[in-house]
Amino acid sequence: MNVGLFIPCYIDQFYPQVGMAVVEVLRRFGVDVTFPPAQTCCGQPMANTGCVDDAKPLALKFLAIFREFDYVVCPSGSCTAMVRLHYDEFLKGQEGFDQLKSKTYELSEFLTDVLKVEKITGRFPHKVGIHQSCHGLRELRLGKSSELMVEGFSKVRRLLESLQDIELVPLARADECCGFGGTFAVGEEAVSCMMGNDRIHDHETAGAEVITGADMSCLMHLEGLIRRQGKPLRVMHLAEILVASGDAETSS
Repeated sequence: MNVGLFIPCYIDQFYPQVGMAVVEVLRRFGVDVTFPPAQTCCGQPMANTGCVDDAKPLALKFLAIFREFDYVVCPSGSCTAMVRLHYDEFLKGQEGFDQLKSKTYELSEFLTDVLKVEKITGRFPHKVGIHQSCHGLRELRLGKSSELMVEGFSKVRRLLESLQDIELVPLARADECCGFGGTFAVGEEAVSCMMGNDRIHDHETAGAEVITGADMSCLMHLEGLIRRQGKPLRVMHLAEILVASGDAETSS
């Protein structure tokens, strides 16, 4: 299959190693990955702040760039949700749009739902807390949120728990928002930071050494708070852990 890799702005600018990790993970499963260099922001920041006229050209460009791929994979729940659930306002009726929505996936759901990955070979001997970001949890249903009376599941957990020597620590409030919320972190800085510190405290109390998740924007928010307070916690995207686990398996 030919997969178009969509990399969110903040990963492109601040965490390029996450994008490279996604490529390595996909290639490990035999996927032909292409990074279209003409790609831009998906328009989510503009749409979230009400600047819909500024978001529409970006949606149109996204469609033009990615419509020909078999699948589009993105290491971000929020950007994936933007395309699948919020592009209708800009692209409804456009040729190829319905197909684009149906073939755009966040990384963990692509691995579990499309590639049908049951187990990932690797070793990651650390205590890990999983942060379930709001868009991925409640819009893409990458896991069970506490208000749903259904059997528990988590696509990120399913991938990680197959690794050797990993310990996934239990959190008191496993689906609570970190407070990032894009421009919310700017407009409501104090509230955002309090929410982020609450999440960090939950992971610390559970004994986590690493906080991981499927959305680097939330992890970026938590990492900033961790770094400024000199805490020993590390933050790693799911793809980074999967790559590190393969390296550990090879060297062990």
